[in-house]
This record gives sequence, C-alpha cells and structure tokens, in this order.
Amino acid sequence: MKKLIVLLIAVATCFNTEAQTAKFISTKGKDVIGPDGKPFLIKGTNLGNWLVPEGYMFKFKKVNSQRLINEALTELVGPEEMKLFWRKFQDTYITEADIHFLKATGSNSIRIPFNYKLFTSEDYMGQNNPNRGFELLDRVIGWCKKENLYVMLDMHCAPGGQTGDNIDDGNGYPFLFKSAASRKQTAEIWKKIAARYANESIILGYDLLNEPIAHYFDVNDLNPHLEPTYKEITAAIRTVDKNHILFIGGAQWDSNFKPFGAPFDPKLVYTFHKYWTDPTEKVIQEYVDFRNKYNVPIYVGETGENTDEWVRDFRIVCEKNNIGWHYWPYKKLDNTRGFMSFHVPANYDKIIDYTEKDRSSFENIRKAAPANREELKKALYDFLENSRFVNCTPNKGYMEALGLKVPAK
Repeated sequence: MKKLIVLLIAVATCFNTEAQTAKFISTKGKDVIGPDGKPFLIKGTNLGNWLVPEGYMFKFKKVNSQRLINEALTELVGPEEMKLFWRKFQDTYITEADIHFLKATGSNSIRIPFNYKLFTSEDYMGQNNPNRGFELLDRVIGWCKKENLYVMLDMHCAPGGQTGDNIDDGNGYPFLFKSAASRKQTAEIWKKIAARYANESIILGYDLLNEPIAHYFDVNDLNPHLEPTYKEITAAIRTVDKNHILFIGGAQWDSNFKPFGAPFDPKLVYTFHKYWTDPTEKVIQEYVDFRNKYNVPIYVGETGENTDEWVRDFRIVCEKNNIGWHYWPYKKLDNTRGFMSFHVPANYDKIIDYTEKDRSSFENIRKAAPANREELKKALYDFLENSRFVNCTPNKGYMEALGLKVPAK
C-alpha cells in the first residue's frame, strides 16, 4: 500500500510538472512552441523609446542617447523639471490603452527594451530607485496578461555597454566584454529579473543583449567574448528560472552568427536584426542555414523603419521561412514607418535647434540658451500630451503590410 501511495504521488507530481511546463512558450527543434503544443510564430512590435529614449525618436541628431538627451534638456528646463518630465514620460508614452490596441491588431507579443539602470541605484530618467524597473514592468505585464499578449524583455543597455554606440546609452565602447565586473553585474541583474518572473507564463522570454559589438571596433578581438558572456548570463538565469526561452543575438548589431557554436541551453532562440537591406530570401539565408545546422529556432527581433511595400515583402519572406518578427517601432514622433505616429508640437523646432548648437563648454551653453525657457518647457510637455494613445494616429498602410488589423480607436 505504501509503495502504491508513493507511486501515485510520483505520477501526480510528474503530471503537475508537465502541466506547469506546458503553459510556457517553449522550443522544439526549429520551432517556437505555444502553450497549446503547436508552433507559435512571433508577431508584434517593439516598445522603443519608452524605457530607452533614443535621440532620433525625438528628431534629434547629435543628441542621440538618453544620457545626452537628458543633458541637453536639463540645460533648457533644469534638473527638477527634467525629473518630473521623465516620470510623466514613463506614465504617458505607453499605457493600458496602447496594449489593448496592440492586441486588437492581431499582434501576439511585444518586445520591451529596457536599460539595466532601472534595476540599480544609478540615476536614470529622473530616479535612482532600484525597484523602478519592476514597478514599470509589473504594470505593463499586468496589462498584457489581461489581453493575453506575450512579453519579451530585452536588455537594450547593459552594464559597461554591449554595443559601443548610442544604442546602449554607454560610453562609446563595448566595455562589457572587457570587464568581469560588468559581466557579473549583467548576470546578477538578469538573475534578479528571472527570479521575479520565473513563474510568469505571459513572459515569452528574455533577450539577453541587444545588438552587441558594433562593427566599428576590433571585432576579431571582441567577438570571441560574446558567446562566453551569454553562457555566463544563462548560467545565472537558470539557477532561478528554467521555464523561459533565452534569445541570443548575433554580433555586429545582431547580424553575425559566426561567433556561435552548438547551442548550450535547451531553450535558445537565435535572433537577428535587419534594416535597409533587400527584402529577399538571400538576406536571411545565412540564418536559415544556421537553424538547419543546429536544429534551433531563429527570429528577427527588429526590422522595419521602411516603406509599406518593403515591410510587406520582408514580412512575407520571414513568414515563408517560419521566422517570427517584432517590427520596430510601435510609436514615433511624426512618422509613417511604424504602427503609430503623433504630431510635432508648436515650438518643438526650437528644442531641436538647441540640440544642434555647440554646447561643448559652459560659455557655449550660455550662448545657446533660449530666450524663452517657458516656451520650450511647454513644447516638451506638449510632446508628452501628443504621444498619449488618444492623440496618436495609426499608420494603416504599415499595419496592413504586416497582415494586421487596424482597429478603431
């Protein structure tokens, strides 16, 4: 009788474990697998600019990372006003209405870029609260659970910088790969994130490093460090979370898979980005070959920023080859090459002009100072007001090119 009871408990535990595992998006061979056990083709967009502001999203040229944006705008309105602006920005740019709209388009997932500083005490976007990353992500994940819209978390900016350009909001070099301390911190932050969301099935997975190692640098020196860094991060995550997919991006802007050997984890998806190439099968063939060689899924984490015709053609090429996608971006100022656009506010051109001026010394900052700071402050807050979902305009042609619906607002 005792043996029978033990056996029944073991069987029940087995079934329970299987049921728990089945509710997560997973992988099998070359496919991403949904909770229903069928292939799941990722379709959606990136919430760019929300937690990682980028200069070009603000129509700036020289001022192109969050740190540089913050410096320029602080010179215009002062530090306390900028803290208020960034807090309001995070509460305004992406809201529950945006998430509801995205689900209604037929998207099944979103990718959320974030800066590691949201999980540290470092000053970032007006705060230094190490819990603010979770406060923001918990909120949007809650909205996504309500809509059944899957979420991918993307470390767009890693300690030390993984890209070496404005993309990582760093110091102009991918120091991550030369710094044991930065790699350890990266792994620790990912472990902290994974521990919090280990049992959250609306999470699709974790994109460990966005666009590592720009092509400007000695790639022969840096590329060999990429896969070991991924392995270090993966080992940390797997101590607390064995449920979620890990997305591994190639070197040189997520384009080069040559640094990779055989898969080192059973739930890996290899991700590439493609912009401004021909929308043809030739462009993706090397990634398809990698998939066939190692029997692993591949996916395009960023693409788009192009005409509706290009968007349609590349989407068709991807889907024909069983490659899921997150097009970039969801929302941008005065832009038809994304899901949503919003209007440029009055006097915003004066903010743009200021960022283009020589501000290399305090004397030059004084010379560049605007005559009417209140006018520019109003333009900044008008930018926020215009970015609210209710004030945005859906780009019908772009979404139809993606095979998505254009729901009524």
